[in-house]
Amino acid sequence: MPGEVVARRTEIARERWEAMTTWPLIAASVLFLVAYSWGILDSELTPGGLLAIGLVLGLVWLAFLVDYVVRILLSVDKLYFVAHSKIDLLSVLVPIARPFRLLKGLARMPFLRANSGAALRRRVLIIAGAFVVMFIYVISLAEYAVERDAEGALITSFGDSVWWACVTMATVGYGDYYPVTVTGRILAVILMVGGIAIVGAATATFVSYVNERMSTAREHEHEHEHRDSHHEPVTGRPTERAQSS
Repeated sequence: MPGEVVARRTEIARERWEAMTTWPLIAASVLFLVAYSWGILDSELTPGGLLAIGLVLGLVWLAFLVDYVVRILLSVDKLYFVAHSKIDLLSVLVPIARPFRLLKGLARMPFLRANSGAALRRRVLIIAGAFVVMFIYVISLAEYAVERDAEGALITSFGDSVWWACVTMATVGYGDYYPVTVTGRILAVILMVGGIAIVGAATATFVSYVNERMSTAREHEHEHEHRDSHHEPVTGRPTERAQSS
């Protein structure tokens, strides 16, 4: 019994910590994305600007690290927490994963937290759409950063990088732009795998929607048939009516 009380208090403490840090960490994700974008897209940054960007990125990483350590310490089942907090762990280990903490905040919005089938589909579609935009933007930034100064590079502007990311994710494969560095090709593989996962999720959501609509239509049809089979018309059966009178 005392162990259960301690475990419950620990979980309550973790929930309070998460409630208290949700919005600050979302703001930190936005700040990281702005600083990361500025550092890559502005080719005329002064040393002072580079220092400021590096300081911001370092503070955001420290905030994510502290949050992750505190939450894992306040978790009763630490293995379960690690298994179900992959984005949080990636945001600590991989810099380009930090903006995706925004999606966790989006999932906690009240209008997306209902458990009905329609709410689930709405949540999947909205979060998947936001993920696609974020995924393409972040990968494009990273690809542009590693490719623009490489020897024989074809992706030499951010516009080229965005075009390449969209074409690659859509599996069109025009071949007009492609990475020439090892890091750029690794990012391309990540983009391909992500595109396949997103297409699969969208297909599953559409199939689920169609199945639910068909099930609802069948239920309505059965209800009408059941109602008609138990409905006795007022007119008809004149012999029985005459005998009863």
